[in-house]
Amino acid sequence: MNARLVIGCVLLLALLTCGCGEGGKTEAVQAPDKLKPTAGLANHSQELQPQIVVEAVQLMPITGDLSLPGKVQYSEDRYAKISSPVVGRVVEVRAKLGDKVAAGQVLLSIESADIGAAYSDFVKAESDLQLTKRNYELAKDLYETKALSKKDLVQAENDYLKAQAEFRRARGRLLALRVPAAELDKPRTERLITSRFDLKSPLTGTVVERNVTVGLMVGADPTQMLYTIADLNVLQVVAEVYERDLSRVSKGTPVTVTVEAYPDETFSGTIVYVGDVVDPTTRTIKVRCNVTNHDLKLKPEMFARVRLKTGSSMPVLALPKQAVIEVGGQAFVFVQAADGRYLRRPVITGTMSGDSIEIREGLQAGERVVVKGALLLKSEQEKG
Repeated sequence: MNARLVIGCVLLLALLTCGCGEGGKTEAVQAPDKLKPTAGLANHSQELQPQIVVEAVQLMPITGDLSLPGKVQYSEDRYAKISSPVVGRVVEVRAKLGDKVAAGQVLLSIESADIGAAYSDFVKAESDLQLTKRNYELAKDLYETKALSKKDLVQAENDYLKAQAEFRRARGRLLALRVPAAELDKPRTERLITSRFDLKSPLTGTVVERNVTVGLMVGADPTQMLYTIADLNVLQVVAEVYERDLSRVSKGTPVTVTVEAYPDETFSGTIVYVGDVVDPTTRTIKVRCNVTNHDLKLKPEMFARVRLKTGSSMPVLALPKQAVIEVGGQAFVFVQAADGRYLRRPVITGTMSGDSIEIREGLQAGERVVVKGALLLKSEQEKG
């Protein structure tokens, strides 16, 4: 029995010896966590190393371009829709579509009974004023000599005040009908007031819309527009800026505008208004830019692209764009640590300019960052 026991022990020892490597040492298997460090990647891959470029983060001045979609429109301060303030029939049309007109130039003439009726009211009010004024002055003289009661004096004064109010109303009506004040101030026999009304342009510009012909009855509908006059030398481009970019836009900022019709030309402008309300649907804010219209090439309702320089001329931390990778809305870079590993570090980016991007948070000047090959490191990290 002892011999059999010895033989069994020898066989068991032989089997155990076969499970060992060279020299009888056991190979240790690293845990997966140690193969893929949570902080970074080991810097010893011979395949990746030639494709990785590392540079120190530097301070540099940087500006950026912000591009906004927009549409060309008339300038609000250089644009007028004109209707008739009187009811009447058009007897003459002087301004045609496309004509250039000056402020105060006659566009058309209207034969209107409104002017005649308003002048008749004015003449009556003028006569009543003169009569009540004489009566009031006479009443004051009679009251002083005790020949008139206090009650009659007060009545004469009230009549005079009413006549003054009616005269001012009648005069104002004629002035609203564009009858010159100088004409009303003349003696009655020297006035030249007719039922003909001349509709004049309120500004210098171009007739861009005309909806009137000789014989047309006008003035009954206040929404009836006869002419649209616009100064085409300066137009506005209304652009839309997203909430996230609002801090980069301000009144007075110079812009350049391009349109599809002239892709190689730029038009200079300035932001004159930044909206106060966010559109709940598009989440954008309106921005208005005054743009000089060279050779009148820009046309209202054209789609446009507004570009402006943003950012600061003060030095900021910046990297090449390809150094920054974004996953799930979070930007990050690979920083080379002192022990040779590449650490994945989240950052907050800012203005982009050309091939550079501002780093607002997450890095310090002098830190060494992978500026080429970051995508390769990301892939290697994901493989484990």
